[in-house]
Amino acid sequence: MIHLPRLYAIADAAFFRSAAELSAFAQELTAGGCTILQYRNKSGNARVMLEQAQELKRWVGASVKLIMNDRADLCIAAAFDGVHVGHEDLLPESVRSIIGSKLWLGVSTHNPEQLQEADCTSADYIAIGPVFTTSSKEKPDPVVGLEGVRRARQLTRKPLVAIGGITRANAASVIEAGADSVAVISDLLREPRKSAEEFFRILR
Repeated sequence: MIHLPRLYAIADAAFFRSAAELSAFAQELTAGGCTILQYRNKSGNARVMLEQAQELKRWVGASVKLIMNDRADLCIAAAFDGVHVGHEDLLPESVRSIIGSKLWLGVSTHNPEQLQEADCTSADYIAIGPVFTTSSKEKPDPVVGLEGVRRARQLTRKPLVAIGGITRANAASVIEAGADSVAVISDLLREPRKSAEEFFRILR
C-alpha cells in the first residue's frame, strides 16, 4: 500500500499565466516540504498540457511525485508518476492498462456508492469530496462534509484523500475525520512555500 503525505498539493493551470509561473509555484511548494503534486489543466489543449507537464518535471525532478489529472497518455509522455481520474473520466482499469502496475492511480468519488466502486478497482488511493464549499470547480458536486469523510473512512482501507474547500483553518478537522491526506488548491496560491510549511505544522 502506498504512503501519502498529509498535504497533497494541486497546481491548477487556470491560476497561472505561463509554464514558468507554474514551475516557480511548484518549486516553492517543494521548498515548503511538498512531496506530491497533481497537475490539473482543464483547457483540453494537449500540446500546452504536455509542455507545462514537461516543464514541471524538469524543475522538480525526482523530489516530488507528479500526478497527471485525467490524461493517462500525457502522464506517460511527460514521465509522470501517476494519474488521477474523475468519476466521469476513463474507467480506472482502462487507465491501469495504459500506465501499468508501477505508476500511481487515484480516483475521485463524491458519495458512498462511487467510493465502494472505486474501492473494488486497482486504484492506489481514493479521493472524497468536496468536503467543504469550493470555488475551484464551475459545477461542484454536493458537499459531503466531515461526516462524508468519516463514512468514506469506514468504507475503504485504501489511502483516503479529502478535497474541496480545505484550508489551514479546517485541515486538522478533516484529518481527524479519517482522511490520510488533504488536497489543496486555493490556500496554497499565495506564498506557497510558507503556506505549505504551515499546513505541515498543523497536520503533524
